[in-house]
Amino acid sequence: MFMSEYNHSIDAKGRVIVPAKFREELGESFVVTQGLDGCLFVFPNSEWQNFEEKLKSLPMANKDARKFVRFFLAGAALVEVDKQGRILLPSVLREFAALEKDVVLVGVGSRVEIWDKKRWEDATSFDDMDEVAEHMADLGLNI
Repeated sequence: MFMSEYNHSIDAKGRVIVPAKFREELGESFVVTQGLDGCLFVFPNSEWQNFEEKLKSLPMANKDARKFVRFFLAGAALVEVDKQGRILLPSVLREFAALEKDVVLVGVGSRVEIWDKKRWEDATSFDDMDEVAEHMADLGLNI
């Protein structure tokens, strides 16, 4: 399971270091794609295959389902870790997530998210966690 938060920088060529703790679970190659909330999603190959199966099971006749599948698959890229522990993020994905210099890699269970540092700071105001926790109870998660 992925957890924790790491701050890194993207170099001039669009490469970012993947923390060693994440590399252990991700392996030498894995999938990066457009994510929700303006970040990138990073999946180990096994999780990506599970996610792909779920996408394939969506009804093609449903317009929202087709759009959802396109969103994740059109932007997906298989990336490989180099000898320095870096991956090259395709420019289309860097542009999507507004990644320029400072980034945050966040472990969120079955995947990693890559955020622009400013966007991460804006998105992670946890002032409303009591209200969010109530909504999670509606989804069956009781703490």
